[in-house]
Amino acid sequence: MTTTTLVLLVYTGFLVLASFIHLIRLDYWWVRIWDFPHLQLTALTVLGLVAWLLADQSTQWPLTIAPVGLLAASIYQGWLIRPYTPLAKKQVRAVRRKGGGSQVEENTLRLLTANVFMENTHVPDVKRLIEKHQPDVVLLLETNEAWRQQLEAIEQNYPHRLLCPLENTYGMLLYSRLPLHNPQIRFLIQDDIPSMYVQLELPSGQQVHFYGVHPMPPSPTEHYRSTERDAELLLVGKECRKHTGPIVVAGDLNDVAWSHTTRLFQRVSGLLDPRVGRGLYSTFHAHYFFLRWPLDHVFVSHHFRLKQLRRLPNCGSDHFPILVSLTYQPDPATATEEPKPEGDDLKEARDIIDRAT
Repeated sequence: MTTTTLVLLVYTGFLVLASFIHLIRLDYWWVRIWDFPHLQLTALTVLGLVAWLLADQSTQWPLTIAPVGLLAASIYQGWLIRPYTPLAKKQVRAVRRKGGGSQVEENTLRLLTANVFMENTHVPDVKRLIEKHQPDVVLLLETNEAWRQQLEAIEQNYPHRLLCPLENTYGMLLYSRLPLHNPQIRFLIQDDIPSMYVQLELPSGQQVHFYGVHPMPPSPTEHYRSTERDAELLLVGKECRKHTGPIVVAGDLNDVAWSHTTRLFQRVSGLLDPRVGRGLYSTFHAHYFFLRWPLDHVFVSHHFRLKQLRRLPNCGSDHFPILVSLTYQPDPATATEEPKPEGDDLKEARDIIDRAT
């Protein structure tokens, strides 16, 4: 066996293992971390196939293992990513603009959400971004008391607030032009990891259930397992399913759109992803284009249509901000298209929550 053959076989083995290891239902960080880089793994499997085609020993027996493994891995990666391309049907339809212009505006919610990175000193850039886009609601994550003080200047334009600054990188600040009803800062799973719940009142008078979330990720520096993150998302998902009115869930979920946990969250909650059929809108890592995936999310109930979805310029953080404009335009037909629990989904959700609590 030549050196070229050996290198390509090892390369193939690594990519096949990295591509499929996340299917093992273990919550250890060293398994769950492979949920994230599927776009990068797709590129690496294609590169491996090109290398196989160029290899001198491409017809020898050991090397024939390489194209089979690489092709299987690339097809699987493509299947995971396809929903977040224009090839897939959109989950959230575009807003209807015919007639009723004032009614559309009265029922539109403009939300800016950003993980600002607590040690980031580019606070003026964040304020300029808010001033430029004039969102109705601003959700900022990884905010401490220093961030709260430096953002006092925007409070005159955002009279309704729910503020939970913390020094552990899990602080949350919510600023709103819209009235807030029943505001709550909640610690659903971990005593030092908050989430938020409020009912936003649109100019039309319609109220919207809004959840802001930022659970702890599985990683060698944060938490050895994903159970607590998964449980927090699923607790929110179960609560969402009980509501009959419009819902928005936003924040840094520390999970990617295509992971088993996020898809389970969608089926449990019944919420839709406006990125499906439109694009990845990858938000992390802002400084390394080759290590980038969608960690910051906005999920909505079937009551909404999408007016705008943008990834905004970086403001010194390791995350890009997201700006989304949603219009309350309920359509009975879309209610039948919301994700629904399958098989043992509800039992799995209960088991995860039980393990975390």
